[in-house]
Amino acid sequence: MPALFVGHGTPMNTLERNVNSRAWRDIAAELPRPGAILAISAHWYGPGLAVTASDQPATLHDFRGFPRELFEFRYPAPGDPTLAERVAALLAPLPVDSDLEWGLDHGTWSVLAHLFPGADIPVVHLRLDSTRPPAWHADLARRLAPLREEGVLLLGSGNAVHNLRRMDLASAESTFAWADRFNTRVREALLGMDVDALVGLAAADIADEDARLAVPTPEHYLPLLYIAAQWREGEAVRLFNDRIEYGSIGMLCCRVG
Repeated sequence: MPALFVGHGTPMNTLERNVNSRAWRDIAAELPRPGAILAISAHWYGPGLAVTASDQPATLHDFRGFPRELFEFRYPAPGDPTLAERVAALLAPLPVDSDLEWGLDHGTWSVLAHLFPGADIPVVHLRLDSTRPPAWHADLARRLAPLREEGVLLLGSGNAVHNLRRMDLASAESTFAWADRFNTRVREALLGMDVDALVGLAAADIADEDARLAVPTPEHYLPLLYIAAQWREGEAVRLFNDRIEYGSIGMLCCRVG
């Protein structure tokens, strides 16, 4: 099974047929149908590891200030407690909580609404441990690789460049020079499958101004490491939707395998 990172951007992509959602639908048409999905989203980020273990995870509307129809949107995919147990076993002896409260956050359902609009594939979320450095996340991700042989799609959802405070809301087409430079470095590291370089960009010294502006907080960048770390010798890497929106939001997506 391939592994997929999607730059998700605004949750309004859920409702719109635009350049982003069309790119996601196009890539989905090329994917084998997964038996289940393990989602690693920027929007479940907190201390410690956890997986969703409910049979029917709720659609979480973890945002504000958007139109009513977005709050009314539901993505009623089933959960998969057996997959949750499998993830915990792969990550042992690290403790992994079984979470019955968290559902599907917008980082996941805004993308899945286009990848698999039937909402009929089971989805499990893995929480990003906020107490750990980027290199730890890349190492952890490699332990999830056996899931690919078991028909599970690993789906990372975030943004390689993500600075809400610097957004240019007046123009979806604008790009700041620092965002473009950082995105170029990410692109080159992905095409060379240099996971160490990607980790270094996330852990860049504060003197690296481009990295400091592009990744002011790590949660949107970390899901990219989980997908890049799946690469195996000889596997193809495909980038798509490689663009910047609103000056400071990178929409770059990556398929591994």
